[in-house]
Amino acid sequence: MSPITQRRLAQFKANKRGFYSLWIFLFLFVLCLGAEFLANDKPLLVSYDGGLYAPVFKFYAETEFGGDFETEADYRDPFVKELIEEKGWMIWAPIRYSYDTINYNLPQPAPSPPTSDNLLGTDDQGRDVVARVIYGFRISVLFGLTLTLISSIIGITAGAFQGYYGGWLDMIMQRVIEVWSSMPVLYILIIFASMFVPGFWTLLFILLLFSWVSLVDVVRAEFLRTRNFDYIRAATALGVSNLTIMRRHVLPNAMVATMTLMPFILTGSITALTSLDFLGLGLPPGSPSLGELLAQGKNNLQAPWLGIAAFVSLALMLSLLTFIGEAVRDAFDPRKTNI
Repeated sequence: MSPITQRRLAQFKANKRGFYSLWIFLFLFVLCLGAEFLANDKPLLVSYDGGLYAPVFKFYAETEFGGDFETEADYRDPFVKELIEEKGWMIWAPIRYSYDTINYNLPQPAPSPPTSDNLLGTDDQGRDVVARVIYGFRISVLFGLTLTLISSIIGITAGAFQGYYGGWLDMIMQRVIEVWSSMPVLYILIIFASMFVPGFWTLLFILLLFSWVSLVDVVRAEFLRTRNFDYIRAATALGVSNLTIMRRHVLPNAMVATMTLMPFILTGSITALTSLDFLGLGLPPGSPSLGELLAQGKNNLQAPWLGIAAFVSLALMLSLLTFIGEAVRDAFDPRKTNI
């Protein structure tokens, strides 16, 4: 490990708030990656008549447990539970609800308040709020990470070619980016989202149209500054190809500014998805979504647990990512020397 990398790691650790935020975020993210093992309306493992079954991974008909129907077994049905427990046992997830499981045994009409069965209550369709928060957290972070990665690749590539080659290419692309950036992004996103069938990849494509622009300027500036350095001129004189020079000698310098911006691009991506979901133009109806949970809180003011659960989840997620971004910024800042 090079000395500069060691210094950056030490500087990152020196920012205690960002360092601990990283570990908390990774812990929550890893937990939510296994959401099916935390909140599921199917048992994790079933032992029946000497055989082992894993309903969380595979479809099993009710007839395999002595039932009457060829459809998938409803493991929450008292009849099916009795059939299985006569000849075996079941191991359940800590929360016996998935994000789309409707609780038909509520103490009062949905949305119902928190109980020992539904720790954060249910939404207006009788679905468990904890389960929807877990699944919504996962899809929000995965969406944000995917969008950040793809937009960073496009933005870095565009900025690199602009800054390195300059001239007419730089001027034309700058004018295009200026026009593109001046458009009212939120309104255009709403228009596009209403035109296409909502879905994960559709929304990713729509948001990608605008999110890549944020990295172009910093990468372009770094390439413009670096391309006239002596070692770049020497590499060119030795016959090294332009792509090799860009990748090996200039890009590492540009990645410093890029890495400091990426956590903030991630928070912006998550916020954009939440905004579209809140407006009803995001993920398909029924999908686990923190924005949709916020909209339910707005529409059901008599059920404050809905808005509070969504707000706390989003505030925690975005705060952790912001603190991590600040620590990354400090780590790559050459003026920071207090290790």
